[in-house]
Amino acid sequence: MIDLEAVVALRAVATNGSVAAAADSLGFTPSAVSQQIKRLERGTRIALLERVGRGVVLTDAGRHLVTSSATVLADLERIEADLHLAGGSGTGNAERRVTGEVRIGAFSTAVRGILVDVLPRLRDEHPELRVPLRESEPWETIALVASGQRDLGIVHRWGGVALAMPEHLVETPLFTDVADVIVRRDHALAGHTELTPTDLAGEEWIATFDSTICRQWLRRLFDGVSNAPRIVHESMEFENHLELVRAGLGVALVPRMGRPPLHPDLVAIPTVRPASTRGVSAVHRRSQADSPALQTVLDAIREVAVGHAGD
Repeated sequence: MIDLEAVVALRAVATNGSVAAAADSLGFTPSAVSQQIKRLERGTRIALLERVGRGVVLTDAGRHLVTSSATVLADLERIEADLHLAGGSGTGNAERRVTGEVRIGAFSTAVRGILVDVLPRLRDEHPELRVPLRESEPWETIALVASGQRDLGIVHRWGGVALAMPEHLVETPLFTDVADVIVRRDHALAGHTELTPTDLAGEEWIATFDSTICRQWLRRLFDGVSNAPRIVHESMEFENHLELVRAGLGVALVPRMGRPPLHPDLVAIPTVRPASTRGVSAVHRRSQADSPALQTVLDAIREVAVGHAGD
């Protein structure tokens, strides 16, 4: 009999590219993940990983097992959801105990802007429900949810920046977030009520890393404007962006969700033609659509998201 937990570990290696990264995503030690996969190899009598330099890659058999197991794992999730529904039948919704685990992946501003409100509420209202959180960029979050390593993701997409959604995932739009250009109050542009890419063409920028969707949108903002944007400083934390702007080291594009109150030295100005907006969504596997635990968490996220819809 194939050990399904070990298959999940193998899928994590395939998704994350290494045993160490897989262990981090699953909350195990690298040794535990290696032992699971070795046990799976002994049970199947087939090599599933092979060493390449200092790392490992999946063998053809390993890739085949990962691909073939997707349907089985999805079926098990549906069965588990049905069991929870059957176990709760005969009781009112108000009396139904919500148990289990819903693993969340979310980008940093969603952690600050949504989940810091949602998670304590879920803990108080459903003490038998576990909701572990991992911060991850939208592309990574989608891969984690698609591969079964997270159950619910919160992602964002900026304008025309692509965010591919596998067919077995369900996307639930939550609200639209807006980003403003942050400048010092003594900056020449501080008196503007809105800014165009042309207005900003000569500025030095503080931005997130090149691998992020936020950075890709900043580049897209300046389509058709030569030599812009000029990125001078990079940081993954928007709080750092605000402090660097306040120090006079450039300007930054910072979303409103999760943004702390601005220091009196700073001014926030929206962009036009194009506007800098991003759609925020929740994603989960279609096989978990009937899971009471997942729906409870999703409903709590929607409730908090309503407060952001008018921002």
